[in-house]
Amino acid sequence: MENLNNSEQPLLDMKDVEITFSTPNGPVKAVRGANLTVYPGESVAIVGESGSGKSTIALAAMGLLAKNGKVTGGQIIYDGKDYASATDKQFRAIRGDEIGMVPQDPMSNLNPVWKIGFQVKETLKANGLGGGNMNQKVAEALSNAGLPDAERRAKQYPHEFSGGMRQRALIAIGLSCQPRLLIADEPTSALDVTVQRQILDHLDQMTAQRGTAVLFITHDLGLAAERAEKVVVMYKGQVVESGPALELLRNPQHPYTQRLIGAAPSLSSQRMDNDAAAEKSATSTDNVLEIQDLTKVFKIREKGFTKSDFTAVDHVSFNVKRGTTTAVVGESGSGKSTVAKMVLNLLKPTSGTIRFDGEDMGQLSEKELFRFRRRVQPIFQDPYGSLDPMYSIFRTIEQPLKIHGIGDAKSRQNKVKELLEHVSLPASTMHRFPNELSGGQRQRIAIARALALEPEVIICDEAVSALDVLVQAQVLELLNKLQAELGLSYLFITHDLAVVRQIADDVVVMKNGQLVESGKTDEIFANPKTDYTSNLLDAIPGAQLLV
Repeated sequence: MENLNNSEQPLLDMKDVEITFSTPNGPVKAVRGANLTVYPGESVAIVGESGSGKSTIALAAMGLLAKNGKVTGGQIIYDGKDYASATDKQFRAIRGDEIGMVPQDPMSNLNPVWKIGFQVKETLKANGLGGGNMNQKVAEALSNAGLPDAERRAKQYPHEFSGGMRQRALIAIGLSCQPRLLIADEPTSALDVTVQRQILDHLDQMTAQRGTAVLFITHDLGLAAERAEKVVVMYKGQVVESGPALELLRNPQHPYTQRLIGAAPSLSSQRMDNDAAAEKSATSTDNVLEIQDLTKVFKIREKGFTKSDFTAVDHVSFNVKRGTTTAVVGESGSGKSTVAKMVLNLLKPTSGTIRFDGEDMGQLSEKELFRFRRRVQPIFQDPYGSLDPMYSIFRTIEQPLKIHGIGDAKSRQNKVKELLEHVSLPASTMHRFPNELSGGQRQRIAIARALALEPEVIICDEAVSALDVLVQAQVLELLNKLQAELGLSYLFITHDLAVVRQIADDVVVMKNGQLVESGKTDEIFANPKTDYTSNLLDAIPGAQLLV
């Protein structure tokens, strides 16, 4: 490697980087002529949609590209040395103690059969920081990452941690060797806004104390502008714009950056246009769903054979007006998804009633429940997990029609074409399989399937939380358009209040299984009545930056 050391140089300097992947259909250039600099102690964010190349360029900086990927042009200079053509041995010398990483998905990146402390210990050993007092070093790393009772937590397994705790464990591993540069790849994308804020605040504090430079990878431009000094925007493998975060946010030059900002729900203060639904919400007294004193208690097994009660939903009451959207919001564990499962009749309430179109669901016969399922349909969070990978798109959408005995083969085929058109996908999509589609396309298929039986109510359980902001905006626009055209009612379960402001007419706020506040969306956002709701609103990333 060539040593390019001189004074006042960037810690990481990527010049005209080109990255190519070998595929059965020939070489694919994933990154083309990209430039990126990170100075010591500086925080830089790379933003862009899925497939823009942002994670690829970060992985190249650590020598962690997939086997079919290769740096085919440019320079990757770290601390004055060019690593563009470095061997794996040379990269191993700087991973951990020089460049640390916090990957995106804690469940995929923590070994489920190893205790958390053991995984931190392995990182320390791999970087030559073993020796005496290892348990103390592990406890310090976990404690520094904000995990309380670190010695006890070190003896637990990943499945015993919440999502936020697992993410803190990854941060502890990433920072345990005190690297000079930390790459954080979507470090909080699956977390509630309040937990996200706590983790990012703590990460800011830790890196500031140690002088660590941070390279954020994110699709959320609001979060990037709030947390980074400099933002780099990538689109189709190229850097299309970069500059100081606030300056870029307030005066974007490239059309793609302008689209990103326009699509970011955290930077938007306006509801999507749906005059018909807004008018109906203001005047309607016709409730399609009435939930009264709904309670769900689970029996939790303690040590041995004893069981204790856990109240997941505690005497919750609210209504959903016909043709409108009601959002149920709250942190993980607030009980919102449990409410959705009870409304879908996937869980039986411990007490309370759910009335659909005036009928008590607890009194319905099997035949009546079968008819109910035709009128109420779900859209789940994960478009990867909610579609059978062995089913073609045609079979996926046709299946509900066959189960309910609707039409013959020819009419069902026409119906599938019509549904694909409804969700803005070509009819040829029916011949493909889920693995051939993007995340946004898969979620459109899930929506098409939910519409197949012409339901009156759709339960959206975190239906857009896994999507990039541009795709998320497209799906929300689609849901809004379908509501106006078909008179659908939505029960929208989410932890993202920025999305709520765009799509919901009414909001129900839950905490620890209880309803703490409810009302019109505009009223809740303008004048929250509880500290909990205020904290949720304050935690929306980037919302204050355009003020």
